[in-house]
Amino acid sequence: MNFQQLKIIREAARCEFNLTEVANTLFTSQSGVSRHIRDLEDELGVEIFIRRGKRLLGMTEPGKALLTIAERILDEAGKVRRLADVFTNETSGILTIATTHTQARYSLPKIIKAFRQLYPNVRLELNQGSPQEIVTMLLAGEADIGIASEQLVNNPSLAAFPWFSWHHSLLVPKDHELVQAQPLTLSSLSRFPLITYRQGITGRSRVDRAFQAAGLKADVVLSAQDSDVVKTYVQLGLGVGILADQACETGQNDELVRIDAQHLFDPSTVWLGLKRGQLQRNYVWQFLELCNANLSLEEIKRQALSYQTEDEPAIDFQI
Repeated sequence: MNFQQLKIIREAARCEFNLTEVANTLFTSQSGVSRHIRDLEDELGVEIFIRRGKRLLGMTEPGKALLTIAERILDEAGKVRRLADVFTNETSGILTIATTHTQARYSLPKIIKAFRQLYPNVRLELNQGSPQEIVTMLLAGEADIGIASEQLVNNPSLAAFPWFSWHHSLLVPKDHELVQAQPLTLSSLSRFPLITYRQGITGRSRVDRAFQAAGLKADVVLSAQDSDVVKTYVQLGLGVGILADQACETGQNDELVRIDAQHLFDPSTVWLGLKRGQLQRNYVWQFLELCNANLSLEEIKRQALSYQTEDEPAIDFQI
């Protein structure tokens, strides 16, 4: 048994048992992947995968048990590889942040500028994605810090810390009738075509929930992941924009007007997430402190370096 075989088992589950994708992910050949699987099954004396001809359809019960063990072994091996780097490169390296477009564009610039002044030798990488993609990147060890409004706080394998709360605002052309509408209600808003975020990101669930609770149907004619895309189509007159308030910047010559809508939709919280139990360089902890000065460094480390309590669900170990 070797690490390559364990990696193949893990990637097979992640790639929905598509061996071509497994081979591409691990930079090897499909025939090599198949050979490693056969060798491991021969060594263990059990079948790991459910097959139909040459296709893999799923994992057997022994295979599922092996997957849990393989993920734990690879996770611990990853910590060993990080150990020397953590203690020898405290002021240089790479900080990878997985975040949404809205946070990367509007919330992070000042934080990143301050961080660069403290750690000029640390290279920053911003990977943008949906909250679910951010969770996946954290669990896979592809990001050090995840930043999103949803899902980070609901995963027991992650330690999540609040950054700030925000509300939705409306964005409309200057001559739009909603500019003069007082008081603004969901009923009046439901009469117009809406442009907002796609499902699963930037508080979209709170928008949908507000209309449902009021017994109204939201006429969402266009949804997008990017705040700037939403603003572009609002400016074209295709509908009323519902955006995160921090994304509603309007300049003096801007053709759009921001309308406060915090009384219409529940607030959202931006969360900072780390993978539990993973060694981190000092500059990772410092970045979180820059985001939220109310966070105690001791409390951050206590939560991030601990595993779940007995009352929490079991962690699905991944690297």
